Amino acid sequence: MKVKGFLFVAGLCATIMSANAQKGVDNGTRFGSGADSVRCLENVSLATSYAKVDNFQDAYSFWKIAYDECPAATKDLYLYGVRIVNWQISQEKDPAKLSTLIDDLMGVYDKRIKYFGDDPRYGKDWIVARKAQDYMRLKGENADAVTLYGWLSEAVVEYKEKVDPLALSLYMFASFKVMEKDENHKGKYVEDFLMSSNIYDKQMDIAKAAGDSKELANLEKMKADIEKNFASSGAADCPTLENIYASKIEQNKDDIKFLKETLILLRRVRCQDSEIFFTASEYAHRIEPTSESALGMGKQAVKKGDYKLAEEYFLEAASLTSEGELKGDIYYTIALIAFEEKNYSKSRKFCRDAVEADATNCMPYILIGNMYVATASGVYSDDPVMRKCVYYAAVDKFEKARQVNEACASEASRLINMFRSHFPTAEEIFMHPDLGKKGKAITIGGWIGEQTIIR
Repeated sequence: MKVKGFLFVAGLCATIMSANAQKGVDNGTRFGSGADSVRCLENVSLATSYAKVDNFQDAYSFWKIAYDECPAATKDLYLYGVRIVNWQISQEKDPAKLSTLIDDLMGVYDKRIKYFGDDPRYGKDWIVARKAQDYMRLKGENADAVTLYGWLSEAVVEYKEKVDPLALSLYMFASFKVMEKDENHKGKYVEDFLMSSNIYDKQMDIAKAAGDSKELANLEKMKADIEKNFASSGAADCPTLENIYASKIEQNKDDIKFLKETLILLRRVRCQDSEIFFTASEYAHRIEPTSESALGMGKQAVKKGDYKLAEEYFLEAASLTSEGELKGDIYYTIALIAFEEKNYSKSRKFCRDAVEADATNCMPYILIGNMYVATASGVYSDDPVMRKCVYYAAVDKFEKARQVNEACASEASRLINMFRSHFPTAEEIFMHPDLGKKGKAITIGGWIGEQTIIR
C-alpha cells in the first residue's frame, strides 16, 4: 500500500506540475512556471557553460531554447547570444544565409532592449550603440545610413545629455553619412553637431565633478573627433556658420567657455576672416585674453590694414599658447606680413621661429626660398652669374620644405624644377673668378648671407 500510495502521489504531482507549466515568454515571468521553468534554467545553465569556453556550436541549441522560451531570464542570454550569432556569421559563406544571420543578430539586440532596456547602466542607448557597431562592421559599405541614423536618433532624443557617449559619436557619424547622400540633410547635420557638442560638454562637466579622469579623457577625445569630422565635412562652410553663430555669439558674449570653443571651431574650419570670428575674439579678449582671441584680434587688425597692431596681437597670441603647431602658424603669419612690407630679414626671422615651434611646418621654407628668388637681382644687380647662384640657396629651402612635410611636396617640386633650369651653366661657373667648380661651397651675399653649394 505504501508503494502504491507513493506512486500515486508522485504521478499526481507530475500531473499538477505539467498542468501548471508555462513558458516565461507566455506568462511574462523570468523563467516561466512549472516544468517550463526547470527547462528554462537547465538550458540557460548549459548554454552559458558552453559559451564561456567559446564552444558556441554546442551552446547554440540550449541558448536558442532559452532565448525563445524565457527571454527575460537573464542578461547572459544576450551577452552570450551576441557572441554565438557572431560566431555563426563568421562560419557562414552563403550570402543569403549570411544576411539572415545578420538580421538575427540585430534581433538579439532588439530583444535585449525589450527585456533589459531599462537597465540603469547598460540600457537602451548603450545597447543601440553596440548594435550599430556590429551593423556597421558586418554591412560595411552596404550599411544603410538612414537606418543607422534612425536607431541612434531615437536613443539620443530619449536620453539627451545622459545618452551613452559612444551612441552619440555614432549618431554624428550616421548623420554625416546621411548628408553625403542627401544635400538637404546639411542643415540637420549642423544642428546635430551643435547638440552633440553641447551634450559632450555637459557630460565632461559631470566627469570633472566626479573626478573621473578616465571618463573625462574618453569624452574629450570623442568630442575632438566629432569636431574634426565636422570641420572637414563640407557642411561647415563659413556662410553656414555665420548664419548659425551670429546670434549665438551675441547671446553668449559673456560666456568665456562658449567663446573659446567657438574660436577653436572657426579656426579649424578656416573661417578666421569671418565677422563672427572677429566678434567672438573681441568679446573673449575682454574677458580673458587667450591665444585664440588674440589671434582673432590680430586678423581683424590685418583686415583693417593696421599691420603694427596686428603684429602686437599675434605676438601676444604666440606667448599665450604652448601648442607648437598653433605657435608656428602664428609666427608664419607675422612672416607673411613682413614679406608684404618687403622687410625680408624680419620675415625670415619669423619663418625660422615658425619652424622652431613646429618642425613639420613646411611653408616657411617655401616663403624663404621665394624671398631669395625675389631679391636676387637686388643682391647682385651687377653680376648676372652670382644672381643665378642665389637660386642655389632658394632651391635648398624648397628641398627642405619637401623633406619636412608631404603637404609641400608638390609645390616644392614645382619650384625646384623651375629654378634649377636657371642655375649658372658650367661655362659660366668656370669663367667666374669667385666660383671655381661644381661642389664648391660659396656664400650668398647681401641680406641673404647664407652658404650653399655650386651644382
